[in-house]
Amino acid sequence: MNVIEAIRERRAYRSLDPIEATEELIRDLAEAARLAPSCFNNQPWRFVFVRDPKALEEVRSALSKGNEWARSASMIIAVASKRDYDCVIRGREYFLFDTGMATAFLILRATELGLVAHPIAGYDEEAVKGALGIPADMTVITLVIVGRRSESLSPLLSEKQAEAERKRPERLLLEAFSFRDRFPATGRK
Repeated sequence: MNVIEAIRERRAYRSLDPIEATEELIRDLAEAARLAPSCFNNQPWRFVFVRDPKALEEVRSALSKGNEWARSASMIIAVASKRDYDCVIRGREYFLFDTGMATAFLILRATELGLVAHPIAGYDEEAVKGALGIPADMTVITLVIVGRRSESLSPLLSEKQAEAERKRPERLLLEAFSFRDRFPATGRK
């Protein structure tokens, strides 16, 4: 699979079958993230790969109601960083952007390996920090739910989530976000 195939194949599936979250898999995904670009090569990202059943249960208890489906994950990756780990140039903070790029590299590598790596925002950040020993001054940017796509729909999905499993949600037209030479007045929100 090449990069464009991984981009096209990647989906935020929620119906998951288990995988074996081996040390080799963790190192493979971490290596993909490690190679991402960052401001002055600061590499501000920190990943906590959670696979121990007790630790997984602690993180699962922090999930919001809409993410009950994530309880079937074999591994959850907590993605964290903080402002001080990266550049601040003329008020622009790069830690979120750079960590997002590293997370995207990890997600694309997981896709290439035939896995689902679904980032979510629905969790109690303080509970995740407490469960995983993440320092209070860091930001848990996302949790990445990892498993293998199941052929059967999870009974925990809402109707909207189930529909998104069956058919890729619509994407914006290129003209809605891709401009040439100048940001159009009609493109402002």
